[in-house]
Amino acid sequence: MDIKIIKDTITEKALSGLVGDGEMIKAVVDIKQKTIAVGGELHADAESKLLNEGSKQEDLWGINLYPNKPENERIEYTSFINIRPRQNNRSIEIKDATLRAKIKAVVDQRVKWGQ
Repeated sequence: MDIKIIKDTITEKALSGLVGDGEMIKAVVDIKQKTIAVGGELHADAESKLLNEGSKQEDLWGINLYPNKPENERIEYTSFINIRPRQNNRSIEIKDATLRAKIKAVVDQRVKWGQ
């Protein structure tokens, strides 16, 4: 699957179209530049694409998006790229509520849910 970088907005319908046969799409969020890379086999693929576009490693966080689920189940904050002891995240899951809120804000800014 190709990787698409979302710098403006994408509709929920268009995002669902990128999911393909499954119900989930991998994504990497740049919390500073407020962009999202979606698609690819691994989060590392989307991460690499954003790094090539000028993002900084410490600003990139991996998530899984489920566009067809209820609002409180759309974002899963897990990815191997999230294991960052130097940034106080020692597991694949992002546990910090403040960081989760920043990621959700970017997703909600870029994805036009219900459209």
